[in-house]
Amino acid sequence: MKSLSRQVAKAEESQTLALSALAKKLQSEGVDVVSLTAGEPDFPTPLHIKQAAIKAIENNFTKYTQNPGIPELRQAIAEKFKRDNGLSFDASQILVSNGAKHSLYNALKAICNRGDEIIIPAPYWVSYPQMVNLVDAKPVIIQTTEKTGFRMTAAQLRRAITKKTKAIILCSPSNPTGSVYSQEEIEALAKVVKETDIYVLSDEIYEKVIYDGATHFSMGSIPAVKDHVITINGVSKAYSMTGWRIGYLGARKDIVVAAEKVQSQTTSNASSISQRAALAALTGGEVELKAMTAEFLKRRDFIHSAITAIQGVTCVKPQGAFYIFPNVSHYFGAKFHGSTIKSCDDIAQFLLHEEKVVLVPGSGFGSKKHLRLSYACSMADLEKAAERIQRGFKKLQ
Repeated sequence: MKSLSRQVAKAEESQTLALSALAKKLQSEGVDVVSLTAGEPDFPTPLHIKQAAIKAIENNFTKYTQNPGIPELRQAIAEKFKRDNGLSFDASQILVSNGAKHSLYNALKAICNRGDEIIIPAPYWVSYPQMVNLVDAKPVIIQTTEKTGFRMTAAQLRRAITKKTKAIILCSPSNPTGSVYSQEEIEALAKVVKETDIYVLSDEIYEKVIYDGATHFSMGSIPAVKDHVITINGVSKAYSMTGWRIGYLGARKDIVVAAEKVQSQTTSNASSISQRAALAALTGGEVELKAMTAEFLKRRDFIHSAITAIQGVTCVKPQGAFYIFPNVSHYFGAKFHGSTIKSCDDIAQFLLHEEKVVLVPGSGFGSKKHLRLSYACSMADLEKAAERIQRGFKKLQ
């Protein structure tokens, strides 16, 4: 029998999705498991958005749409980019896709050739390197540290660029660390981008979930590099619409045309009903969004305080998104029931089996010293998880 794709065989399954599925399976079997895995807000989708979708169904808006998205949604996205991010796009420079993940893949497929290098700062979202591999390019990882708040410097970027470098993927606010690049930091990175003529895939999906007076700044708003930047966003996180699967990108026209080709031959248009819902989200105000962010702030403060109260555990306080990324390397070498803890994966397995808490080990995000905890769940689940995690680490002391 002939072999399967070697390229796909080398790819890894999404660790967050796999562990999230495991948690749901255990819960369905009656196991009292608390899951801090998925980056999925527990809030319901706002009512006006759901009503727009119901109206779309009642009006039989259930057929194929234009491949890049319905005109009114593309126009609303262009206006959102101008209003919120200082980005000037015509509606023809917008591509609506099946989630921001799909937008990112379409963009990579549109710009990459075999052997191109894509720079990715670590810690990174688990799918970035895998997507790069799937488009036959090469991920080049830049390690950041807690000392710099997990933010890559312009000097690091410059050192990593070679003749093969095609682009950098930048995520601010970051999954998994919650770090937010300042305007000055992004301007310094943009200077390197301009000098070296590379692309930037700017993943801004968490831009609305931001705290402590931090502000989001889009690199594409800098005139000198606006044609280098592909800005990617969506409605999943800000509007609690993960299952609706609507993401979008804005970019130079030829990039959008290329990405449209990819989409036209793979998925075609995003869901017609979800597009109408996304239009309502982007044009219906941000009252619910601000209330959700205020609740995320309370959860962040609670879980950060609970985790850093554990002896030997350190954690940079996130300024955005809804994850914390604690360093648990202090416990490497600890023994429990005859077994030795050697890695963050071991700690994640220990907490799963011993305390019934599902976390994602940092190894999937490019760090062997950390765990990623999502606080997009309810406060009740966070309190239960915090108690169990603290109890678990006491067993390792």
